[in-house]
Amino acid sequence: MTLTDWLQERFDIEAVKRFAAKKQVPIFYGTVWYYLGGVSLFLFIIQLLTGILLSLYYQPGSATAFESVKFIVSKVEFGWLMREIHSWAANLFVFAIFLHMFTVFFSKAYRKPRELTWLTGMILLGLAMFFGFSGYLLPWNELAYFATKVGTDISGAVPFIGDFLIKVMRAGDEVSGATLTRFYSIHTAILPIVFIVFLASHLIMIQVQGMSIPASMENIPPNQRKTMPFFPNFVIRDLIVWLIILNMIALLAVFFPWELGLKADFLASAPAGIRPEWYFMFMFQTLKVLPAHIWLLEGEVFGILMFGFGGIVWLLVPFLEKPSTTKLWTWFGVGVLTYMIVLTAWGYLV
Repeated sequence: MTLTDWLQERFDIEAVKRFAAKKQVPIFYGTVWYYLGGVSLFLFIIQLLTGILLSLYYQPGSATAFESVKFIVSKVEFGWLMREIHSWAANLFVFAIFLHMFTVFFSKAYRKPRELTWLTGMILLGLAMFFGFSGYLLPWNELAYFATKVGTDISGAVPFIGDFLIKVMRAGDEVSGATLTRFYSIHTAILPIVFIVFLASHLIMIQVQGMSIPASMENIPPNQRKTMPFFPNFVIRDLIVWLIILNMIALLAVFFPWELGLKADFLASAPAGIRPEWYFMFMFQTLKVLPAHIWLLEGEVFGILMFGFGGIVWLLVPFLEKPSTTKLWTWFGVGVLTYMIVLTAWGYLV
């Protein structure tokens, strides 16, 4: 008896094969964008695996965190590689989700019946950004300490709940060892569980509803559309893309390592050029250039309120868009994307 026969007797894997073979993937000029969801999933898997390996040696605490990371990269066999892969995969993970979000937006793949798929995807993006924010502090180096201080200061400007938010995030009034311990718990325990729950929901919806088709194919009868079987054709192509991404991360890890820098010092002055991760830069730069007061509000408070309002509008696009306003929403998306790129470039170059 073969392993396949043994599994078939217990799990009816033929039914799974029939389901996978029945699912079709549309073939058109934009089929390549379908791989971004799989790339995001692959990068999350890398994050989990390398994070587990790093946690075997990492010791949270203001007296031990920096030294444990230094030990990982200098003494543990291939520890430096695991840290570099984890860091690069984290950035590419957020980048891939952003790309995936914009391709879904411009292809109108959020329309009925996929509104909830869009909502879970947006929640996953928010969680991914929070993954990055919470993980940024864990090396407990100078740059991470002051960048986290700046980031949590901004949260303190949120109207009504700012003081509460800053104390919850910092586990006190200032960024300290207690903040590090809290961020470590959030990063390694709470966020992975919440993320996996929403990821499972997102994937189930995609499997049940199938992949969306572009508007140009909607008038073509289903039996005349060009498609490929999800399994094995699309899956094999997906795996090839995963292999390319893995090689790219390995090259980045070897040739562009992340410097550990100096250990965080409460008494030291903030070094010049402190800034958040690139995916927060457009917000950070906006708050920097706003005037001190706009109408009756402080400039920073006004900026946070506008970002909150804009985020809610973006989240509810599937419910707000009407056939008569499709082009208007497309240009709205172009404006958002352009704004993010320009402000991010401004923050880094000026």
